[in-house]
Amino acid sequence: MSTTDNAPWLTQEAYDRLKQELDHISGPGRQEIIDRIEQAREEGDLKENGGYHAAREEQSKNEGRIIELKHLLETAQVGAAPADNGVVEPGMVVEAKIAGDLETFLFGNREIADDKDSITVYSERSPLGAAIHGSKVGDKLSYAAPNGKDIAVEVVSAKPYKA
Repeated sequence: MSTTDNAPWLTQEAYDRLKQELDHISGPGRQEIIDRIEQAREEGDLKENGGYHAAREEQSKNEGRIIELKHLLETAQVGAAPADNGVVEPGMVVEAKIAGDLETFLFGNREIADDKDSITVYSERSPLGAAIHGSKVGDKLSYAAPNGKDIAVEVVSAKPYKA
């Protein structure tokens, strides 16, 4: 499985979870914020009204998330979890020795991970991600870090992510 045109890859479960979040924040969630802004506006002087400014900031963040989710859901490739074949591809939890240190991370889009999961995520577009995409367990390779240093990587394991 591979993504084309740099489209992010999501499991069906992740897509459904994000769609549900979008439906909430663009519907009832948006209205709740509008109501708080109106209540704060009725309190008077807006220059010194902390509640008003906090609600406006929350509204700005919410609108940004709406835009982000719409774009992601429109462009994402949705599919089943990748095969458990030891090949590094989006949706895999990878264990790798990076510059001698053993690290475990989710390979792909951070939105694949359940909100309760605090796993580190590396995108296919990151320098590390671009280097290991398509590699197999046991492969030894290196990539150029943003500071120009070559960093050695050995893929130790790659298993499908389970939320």
